[in-house]
Amino acid sequence: MRDGQEEKGVVRAFQSALDAAFAVPDASRAAEALAEATARSLGAAHLFRGVDPLGEHLGPAALADHVLAPLARAFTRLHRREDIFFAGANQMDGGTGLWVVSMGHLVGLFDAPWLSIRPTGKMAFLRYASFYRVEAGRIAETAFFCDIPHLMEQAGQNPFPGQSAAHLVQPGPLTHDGLLFDAQPPEAGAATRALIDRMIADLGQWQSHLPLEEELMRNWAEDMIWWGPAGIGATYTIARYAQQHAAPFRAGFADRSPTRHVARLAEGHYGGFFGWPNFTVRPTGGFMGMPASDRTGEFRVVDIYRRAGDKLAENWVFIDFLHFWKTLGVDMLARATEPAREPDATV
Repeated sequence: MRDGQEEKGVVRAFQSALDAAFAVPDASRAAEALAEATARSLGAAHLFRGVDPLGEHLGPAALADHVLAPLARAFTRLHRREDIFFAGANQMDGGTGLWVVSMGHLVGLFDAPWLSIRPTGKMAFLRYASFYRVEAGRIAETAFFCDIPHLMEQAGQNPFPGQSAAHLVQPGPLTHDGLLFDAQPPEAGAATRALIDRMIADLGQWQSHLPLEEELMRNWAEDMIWWGPAGIGATYTIARYAQQHAAPFRAGFADRSPTRHVARLAEGHYGGFFGWPNFTVRPTGGFMGMPASDRTGEFRVVDIYRRAGDKLAENWVFIDFLHFWKTLGVDMLARATEPAREPDATV
């Protein structure tokens, strides 16, 4: 079985090339460097999946032109502050695919508009989680989740003012051991995978007959921390997680589909997954202050976990809320970033 070390090297080389390109002060030269980095590291048929409105793109040039170059134009001296890095075989395809996961923040000076979000001229943090499928020495597929609503909050254009928990700049693991650059014992990864699978079976379908807190105690440490996205926020301990997120979330939806993932993997004490989408639901009203709907919305989600013993201790969550609400006919990005209208003098 592959230990993922070769694939980690491919991703780390790509990250280093991106970091060097983003450090180039001239935007046009940075764009050239980004195009060179993608051409060197990505396969010709590379598939990029990005949260709304970044979208899906085929090929290295499309990624460089439509995603990376606009970032370089908007953020001066953009750099990566990585908190978690691991690799593993994808259990969703029988272990055929090898994926590498990177999570942390992109940090820079927000000096020009990005996605219609107004610049602040100040330091800005963009939470990110990337999943890379590496094949034959090149990156064949990327899923890039970032917390765009959190950036909007920093710019004073908050699309979700009624979140139920606290939202902060999310730190990395309490144990400061999330960068798994070296190979980890296979049995540790197997234990993490088994725990995540058990949690999904218990919690992932909302079908348990146990009271919510008892259900959570089966797989989660009592002092768990759930690092949720902007729009929900972070919460601490099983009791507060149940009160501030799990219970309101379940109450706000009906007709949940079965959970499905594109990739699910683990290494050492860390593991995670993403879906495209993970599941669909129909809002019954109240969640994030929004009304009920007869339409079904798609949840694209990343979950990254730290295992402590036989329980999940920390969980970093990314949800593509802009896509979810757009599938329900609400463009939250446009709503929050459109310029204020002048009063109509004829009224």
